[in-house]
Amino acid sequence: MADEHLGDRIARLRRLADLTQEGLAEASGVSVDVVRKLEQRRKHSARLPTLHALARGLGVEVTTLLGDPPAVPSTGEAEPPQLVAVRRAIMPPLFAPPPEPRSAEPLSLPLLRAEIADAWTLYHSADFGRVTDVLPDIIADARLVTAVGSADQRAAGQAMLGKALQLGGHLAIRLGKTDLALASLERAMAAAEASYDPLLAPMISNSIAWAYQRQNRLDDATHLAVHAADAVELDHRRSPEGLRVWGGLLMSAATSYARGGDYDRANDMMTMAEQLAGRLSRMPNPADGRMLSIFSRSSVRIERVRLAVQHARPEEALALARGMRLSKDTPPSWRTWLLLDMARAHTDVGDANAAVKALESLRRVAPAWMRHHTLAVSIVSDLRAGTTRPPGLRKLAEFLGVDG
Repeated sequence: MADEHLGDRIARLRRLADLTQEGLAEASGVSVDVVRKLEQRRKHSARLPTLHALARGLGVEVTTLLGDPPAVPSTGEAEPPQLVAVRRAIMPPLFAPPPEPRSAEPLSLPLLRAEIADAWTLYHSADFGRVTDVLPDIIADARLVTAVGSADQRAAGQAMLGKALQLGGHLAIRLGKTDLALASLERAMAAAEASYDPLLAPMISNSIAWAYQRQNRLDDATHLAVHAADAVELDHRRSPEGLRVWGGLLMSAATSYARGGDYDRANDMMTMAEQLAGRLSRMPNPADGRMLSIFSRSSVRIERVRLAVQHARPEEALALARGMRLSKDTPPSWRTWLLLDMARAHTDVGDANAAVKALESLRRVAPAWMRHHTLAVSIVSDLRAGTTRPPGLRKLAEFLGVDG
């Protein structure tokens, strides 16, 4: 039910939980007025802390309230073969014979590393379908290289397997399969511990914290991110690779605090993270940044804009975004999120023209992603409910299938 209105979804889940509107308000700590307005479609969207609170009150994951992710909608039918292949790669069947190599020639570690880096690039470009296609073979190849060669070669193979399974975890989160994500990330952590890469386990911890956030386990996500950040040794924090990993964990912890409602603490941590990111400009570039955590001044600022929007601080979000220069290594998926958050902020301050321009830019750069995103639909719904209907709004509504 990807096109189900947020209010209808809350009402349906509330009835399944045998709760009245007043009971849901009490269980979640959200005012009954907000619950009523959402269910009556007088509010088309809610801030992320509110959604987390409602999810806790309903006993569901926050992703259940947000609807199906854009990659693979859930229909209740059997999963498509491509996703089954990913599951099989992450969790090989019991008692099955080992997979055959794809080629008679032994796969070299540099070639495998390049394949994994390319797959991460596809992921950050939001090409989830292509990642789904290529990932099973990559994981199988990575498993093979962990079983051949010297001890050092096998440990290097474990590092590659860890990165491949970490990507499997990220993909599963995007597909709305958080349990599969955690299964993949737990296996990734085991591979990291068998490798010689001191930064791999902290990177995977960051991914696990993200999965916990999606499951509304905010305390677990915060504790894990803080613990993993503390485990990054001081010497590693002085390298560009270590600083990116450490900074990514700091951002993750801040995001968990923000989603739990502690915006001030999160903002202080994000400000510190942005200062840390400034050091990267004085450091040499990593050999292949595609294999590292996303962390730069641009990524921190984008996340700060997002958190301000989610906490009903649109003026602050617009001020943070003003004059922002995105670094060349900012992934396309992060750029699309920024445009969506800018559209939300402009809508909240009553600047419908600017909101439509941001949405039109988003449609040009990521039409498929936008078409299936519930936040884009809610923004257009709010704009159409307003008194000003700028040029371009009708076409956006038609593109997204928004009635009214």
